[in-house]
Amino acid sequence: MRADPLTASSSTPARVRLGVVVALLLVAGALAAGVADAAQKKKPKSSGPSLSDEHVYRCKSASGHSFFGQNIPPECMGADVEVLDETGRVVRMIPGAKSLEQIAAQKAADDAKAAAAQRDRTLLATYLSVADIERLRDQRLELLEQQNVVTRQYITNLRAREARLMESVQRFRPYSPKPNAPALPEQIASEIVNTVKGLQVYEQELTKNTAERERVTREFAADISRFKELKGIK
Repeated sequence: MRADPLTASSSTPARVRLGVVVALLLVAGALAAGVADAAQKKKPKSSGPSLSDEHVYRCKSASGHSFFGQNIPPECMGADVEVLDETGRVVRMIPGAKSLEQIAAQKAADDAKAAAAQRDRTLLATYLSVADIERLRDQRLELLEQQNVVTRQYITNLRAREARLMESVQRFRPYSPKPNAPALPEQIASEIVNTVKGLQVYEQELTKNTAERERVTREFAADISRFKELKGIK
C-alpha cells in the first residue's frame, strides 16, 4: 500500500514534507481568493442616485397643475423646477425667475443691513460727541467754500477777458461794418475760443462744488442724527 505524502514515514525527508504542505496551503489560498472575488462581482450595484441616472423634471403652474418631462417642459420656463430621481425623490431644485428675484432681493437686503451695521460701528469709533461731527463738517464745508471762492474769481476774470476780446473783434471782419476792415487775426480768434472753453470748465467745476457741498451737508446731518440715536441723545 502506497504511503500518504502527509503521513509518510520518517524515511521521507522533513524538508520535502514541509514543501508539500506549503504548496497545498498556497493553492487553497488562491482558490479562496477566487471565490471571494467572484462573490464580490455578483453583488448587486447600489441603487442610489448617480450623475448618470435619468432624471425627470417637474413643476407646478399657478393653479397647482403639475408638468413632467425628461427635459424641462415649456410650461416650466420661469418657474421653480424639481429634479426627481428614478424613485420619485427630489434630488435638487432649479430656481425660477421669481425665486431668483427673491434671492437677489434678500441678498441686497442683507448687504444693506451689513453695510448699515458697519457704518454704525465706524461712526461710534470715529466720534466721541456730536461736537466732533459738527467740527469735521464745518472743516469740509469751509474747504469747499474756499474752492468756490477761487473758482468764482477765475470765472470773473475770464468773463472780463471775454468782454474785452468781444469789444476788440468789432474792428475786424465779419463783425465790423466797414467794408475795408481787416480780417480777424488768428491769435484773437484762438484767445476767444480758449476763453470760452475755460469759462465752461470753471462753471462746471462750480456746479460740481455746489453739489458736493449739498452732499456733505446732507450726509453729516444723517451722521449726527444716527449718532444721537445710537447714543440715546435727544
